[in-house]
Amino acid sequence: MDPNTLDWSKLGGLLPAMIQDQRSGRLLMLAFMNREALEKTLETKLATFWSRSRQKLWCKGETSGNYLEVKSIHTDCDKDSLLLLVEPRGPACHLGTTSCFLPDNFFSGVEFLAYLSDLIKKRKEQMPDGSYTTSLFKGGLSRIAQKVGEEAVEVVVSAGEDRQRSVEETADLLYHVLVFLEQRGISLGDVVTELERRHSPG
Repeated sequence: MDPNTLDWSKLGGLLPAMIQDQRSGRLLMLAFMNREALEKTLETKLATFWSRSRQKLWCKGETSGNYLEVKSIHTDCDKDSLLLLVEPRGPACHLGTTSCFLPDNFFSGVEFLAYLSDLIKKRKEQMPDGSYTTSLFKGGLSRIAQKVGEEAVEVVVSAGEDRQRSVEETADLLYHVLVFLEQRGISLGDVVTELERRHSPG
């Protein structure tokens, strides 16, 4: 990203910057960058913005510790706004929610899979009593793999049943696959990266 290629003229030297969670796809916040903020972000890999109210630079997380680690920066077709793909180190909103736009219990489409993956990870860390997920982790990899196999068979069998049955069995399979991935130390991002590697545009 070369700051010299951007159009800084329209908003008096500022560009709106949309911040998106690279892993889940959730839109986290909107802020503004001047040239110095962008250069600082490029240098530190931590999202830094221009505060219009305080008239100064601020690095997101400098007081809360909830930094936004920048993975990539993109511009729109007019080169007058930015999209930052980040890995958040805590809630992006100063009110303590993941996003400034959406409540934590609202999910858009497949974004729920990232939430479910995080929940499974927490179950493994905390191992709460009475949790089915806990019982799977206690059973170890062989038990989890067995359940994945059983659920895969149920999906195949559902091909001869009504549509809703296939929806339910596929949901069971996806859940158990996520448990399997967590047990193996594999993230959804790892799987997506492999799918992207195999993808041939056109």
